[in-house]
Amino acid sequence: MAKKTTDEISPMEQEILLLEKKKVKALERIANSVDALTIWFEEIDKKSWDERIQFYLHEWHKNTIGDNEPKDES
Repeated sequence: MAKKTTDEISPMEQEILLLEKKKVKALERIANSVDALTIWFEEIDKKSWDERIQFYLHEWHKNTIGDNEPKDES
C-alpha cells in the first residue's frame, strides 16, 4: 500500500494529522518536565528538608484532616 501525498489527503485527515503532531509535542514537553522534576527531587538535600516537610505536613493535617475529626464535647 503506497503512502498518500499531502495532495491526496482530505482536509479532515490533515487536521487529524496536525492534532496528532501537537499531541506528541505536548507529551514530549510533559515528559521533559517530569524528568527535570525527578532529577531535582533526587538532588535535593533530604536531611535539611526533613524538619520543614514535617512542619508543613503537620500544618496541612491540622487544617484539613484535623478539622473533620469528631470532637468530644464532654
